[in-house]
Amino acid sequence: MKRNICGLIAVIMVFSLLTACASKKGNTPSTVNGVTTIEFWAATNPTQQAFWQKTAKAYEQTNPKVKINVSVIKESPSSEATIQAAIAGGSAPTISENINRGFGAQLAASKALVPLDTLTGFNDIVTARMMSSTIKPWQFADGHQYVLPIYSNAMLFGWRLDILKELGYTTPPQTYSEIMAVNAKLKAKYPDKFFWAKADLADPTAWKRWFDFFMIYDAASNGNKFIEGNKFVGDDNAGVATLKFIDDLRKNKGILAQNVADPFETGTSLFIDLGPWTFTNWAEKFPNMKYNENYTLSMPPVPDGADPKTSKTFADTKGLVIYASATKEQQAAALDFVKWVYSDPKNDAQWFDQTKLPPARDDLTTNDSFKAILDKNAQLKPYAENVPNAVPPMDNPKFNDLQTIIGQEAWNKVVRGEIDPATGWANMKKAIEGALK
Repeated sequence: MKRNICGLIAVIMVFSLLTACASKKGNTPSTVNGVTTIEFWAATNPTQQAFWQKTAKAYEQTNPKVKINVSVIKESPSSEATIQAAIAGGSAPTISENINRGFGAQLAASKALVPLDTLTGFNDIVTARMMSSTIKPWQFADGHQYVLPIYSNAMLFGWRLDILKELGYTTPPQTYSEIMAVNAKLKAKYPDKFFWAKADLADPTAWKRWFDFFMIYDAASNGNKFIEGNKFVGDDNAGVATLKFIDDLRKNKGILAQNVADPFETGTSLFIDLGPWTFTNWAEKFPNMKYNENYTLSMPPVPDGADPKTSKTFADTKGLVIYASATKEQQAAALDFVKWVYSDPKNDAQWFDQTKLPPARDDLTTNDSFKAILDKNAQLKPYAENVPNAVPPMDNPKFNDLQTIIGQEAWNKVVRGEIDPATGWANMKKAIEGALK
């Protein structure tokens, strides 16, 4: 789900401090009378907290030598700052969820995390959970897996199907030229409507690039990682094509980068990025929004000549980590708990039903455990189908600064018509490469 991470308070994690923290924790035995106690920090979402509390109790019933204390990560000023402060103060949990890949890179760079692939039983989790494809892009540049993805929102675009039908279309366009044709018809019929109305398009805030630039770019580049470790590996052709797409929309008056209340729901915007969390809000605030009646969903469009069936998108996804400050007994108990949870797809089905966040699995649409949920929530099926086609955030500790550069040097300027796509990409690339040194 969307998280404004720009207010993170930087907590310096110096190796000597971490060592002192580990020593401090070592003064309190993690195993007493044969029972190992682990601390699990859950996200603030009540449904996620309830899930982990229930599964922890169920695990304890069959594993009496492990006690799991589930509590909520404090979000003041942010969950990331709380975790960093806990590490620095020697009070880090054994395990926590709510970790995106970029923040995971920060923690891994400070040696605060256990490489999960070095723990006995990790590969069993990947196999039993049927997540080989989904977890593959989560591998870090050093070859390790530090974060186990829990859920993956394969970000999709919503289309006002009722307006499309008025323009003569029964399905959404899939390529850039098809979109320009739709935009032309839209402006001719409804001059006051826009293809994409969203103030965030002109906002340089780092996380906002996940829901515009990266969605389009991932589709144009076939899932290129953009930055891998400390190296810029972006696809120049795909990058310029992405910026040209948004520039062409601007030139043809298809963009409104201003604040508009509920632009998609009111029909001001034909097209908008949508995550599955939207539908809970709609059920209360916009009950008239009906899937495949007045709106539909699709993967991001692709450049002309590319196959729309191979489209990729951004993964709004988070996972869990095990902290290096935990004792070996705690680390082993934590992994065994995770292995137990994901050995039975019914646990993932319970998660999906309660949270509406698609589990990070390859088989959501083929495993019968999820059929009832998808039959009841048809709008979630496209998200489930595309979990393996979604690309997680970059694995760089500076991800916040780097994504701000994307907006400041390229995306925002193109949206405002201040720079041409090729120059914007070149300036952005130069600035990012400088920041990576």
